[in-house]
Amino acid sequence: MANLYFTATPLDASTVRVELTGAEARHAVQVARIRVGEEFSVSDGRGWRADAVVVSADKSVVACDVDQVRFDPAPAIRFVLAQALAKGDRDEMAIQMSTELGVDTVIPWQSERSVSRWTGDKVAKGIARWSAIVREASKQAVRSRIPTVTDPVSTATLCGRVPEANWIVLDPRAAVSLSEWFLSASKPTTVGVIVGPEGGITDDEIARFETEGATPVRLVGPILRTSTAGPAAIAAILALSGAW
Repeated sequence: MANLYFTATPLDASTVRVELTGAEARHAVQVARIRVGEEFSVSDGRGWRADAVVVSADKSVVACDVDQVRFDPAPAIRFVLAQALAKGDRDEMAIQMSTELGVDTVIPWQSERSVSRWTGDKVAKGIARWSAIVREASKQAVRSRIPTVTDPVSTATLCGRVPEANWIVLDPRAAVSLSEWFLSASKPTTVGVIVGPEGGITDDEIARFETEGATPVRLVGPILRTSTAGPAAIAAILALSGAW
């Protein structure tokens, strides 16, 4: 049973009562079988969390008294994942694992070689789907922050979406390894990771990203798929930074 639930009620140090509503309440009551008197953690998805005790519960509203409301400090490195749209569920696997590892912002990237295309009604549906995935992954990882999923971007506008980031492009042909880049990056506080689709990133895309200040880097070892490359890079940076 998950021990973290999200509330739409903003939390702060003065909060004494919160409610779970909608799908969150239904899951708590019908799936997890939460009952009056049970305890779990509750978060507003913005960094605040608290210990909660259920005082009333039905499938539409779960009311809780809260105690020990606290704010989780932001991590030393903020991660932004620009994930190319990919066939099947490989892009969804990537954002799920990256969320569990602590990614802050997820950017859907419509790359030249993306087989999947978000056009028309698919844009809103895609954003909603990815938002649901990162929310559930945050619960699984007991994270008090839910990553933001942005509108999809093109190659031309990707880096400009988060201009303060130290952008890297994962490319097995790159001359610089990820560890070499990190050691020369002077303790970056925001890292943007660009991951291509199964067909890879084109030379023109690499060149465009470089003009925007991004650095192509390679992950030393086996060639990873689009579903695992981003999470692997995030995990490596966490280890190199000493966070792990």
